[in-house]
Amino acid sequence: MTLIEEFLMPGGGTSINTLPKVSLHDHLDGGLRPQSIIELADSIGFVLPTTDADALGEWFSDQSNAGSLVEYLKTFDVTTAVMQTREGLSRVAREFVEDLADDGVIYGEIRWAPEQHLARGLTLNEVVEAVQDGIEAGIENVEQSGRSIRIGQLITAMRHANRGLEIAELAVRYRFDGVVGFDIAGAEAGFPAGNHRAAFDLLAREFMPVTVHAGEADGLDSIRGALFDGRALRLGHGVRLAEDVTIERQDDDNTFVTLGPVAQWVRDREITLELSPSSNLQTGAVAAWGEELFDHPFDLLYQLGFKVTVNTDNRLMSDTTLTQELALLSDAFGYDLGDLETFQLNAAHAAFLPLEDREELVEAIEAGFGDA
Repeated sequence: MTLIEEFLMPGGGTSINTLPKVSLHDHLDGGLRPQSIIELADSIGFVLPTTDADALGEWFSDQSNAGSLVEYLKTFDVTTAVMQTREGLSRVAREFVEDLADDGVIYGEIRWAPEQHLARGLTLNEVVEAVQDGIEAGIENVEQSGRSIRIGQLITAMRHANRGLEIAELAVRYRFDGVVGFDIAGAEAGFPAGNHRAAFDLLAREFMPVTVHAGEADGLDSIRGALFDGRALRLGHGVRLAEDVTIERQDDDNTFVTLGPVAQWVRDREITLELSPSSNLQTGAVAAWGEELFDHPFDLLYQLGFKVTVNTDNRLMSDTTLTQELALLSDAFGYDLGDLETFQLNAAHAAFLPLEDREELVEAIEAGFGDA
C-alpha cells in the first residue's frame, strides 16, 4: 500500500480521499512507484539518474515541468525501459491497481501502448496478457483488504507510428479479456487521427469504444480529426476546445459567450472531456490562458455545461493523485461536494462499460457522496 496525503474539503472537513471516484485517463507507464522503478531497473541493468526513491520521484517531477509535451514525454523512456518483461509489466499493473484503490477509485481505465513494450522479445499478445495478469492480481489484493475495484484496459496506438490497424485488431481480439476500448496517444501536432483511419474504421465496424488524445498539444483541427476520423466518444484532454469559445462580454454576475461549431457539437452531443489539470499545466496545454490552475479553462467548460471529468494523466510525472486533483480544483474554483460528485458521475456515465454496469457505478458514487 502506498502513502497518499489526505485532503479535506474546505470548511466541512470531509475527506476527499475516501470519496468514490472514477478514473478515465491514467497511463500505465506514467503511474509507476519510484522504488519499483529502481528495483526493476536493477534487475535488467538499466542505469537511472538516481537510485534513491525520493530523489527519483523528484527527478520525474522536475523533468515534467518544462512546459512542453515533447519534453514531458521524454520521461517515459525511463518507465517503459523497465516494462519490457512479463514480470515488470505484471508488477507495474498490479501496483497501479492497488494505488488506484488507495486513492478511492472504484472504477479505472488503464491506458497503455503495447507496441512500446516489445524490446525484449515479448509479442503483442504476451504483453496484453501480462498486464491483465497484474490487473487481476491487483484486484484480488484489493478485495482481500475488504474493498472493491473494477479495471479495464484501454489499448493505445502511438499516433506517430504506423501500427494503428494492428493495435486496433489487438484491442478487438482481447475485448472480452480485459480490454474495454481503444486510444491513440503520443506526439499530437503533425500526426492527425486521420493517419489511422483504417484502424478507426475497423473499430467502428466492431462497435469498439474509442477515446482519442486531442486538444492537448494541438488545437481545433486535432479535435475535429478525433471526432470525424476517430469517431471518438470521449476526448483525451480536449482542453483546447476552449479555443472555440469566445467570451463576448462579462459583468459582475454573468459571462456571455459564443460557441464555435466544434465546441457546440461536443457540448450538444455530450462528448466527455478527460481533463487533467496538473498535467495540462505541465505540458503547456493551457498556456494560452495562463500559468496557474485558476487560469485553466476547466471551470469555463464546466459552467457552460460540457461533460468535464477530472483525471491524473500520469501520477508519477505530475506527482499527483485523483484526490489531489480534486482538492486543487476545489481550492482554485471554490467547488463543493456537489461539484466533485458531478465530475464523478460524468466519468461514470462515460465509462466504456455496459449500461447496467455504468448504472451500478452511478449508484455507488451517489451512495458514497450521500454518506459524506
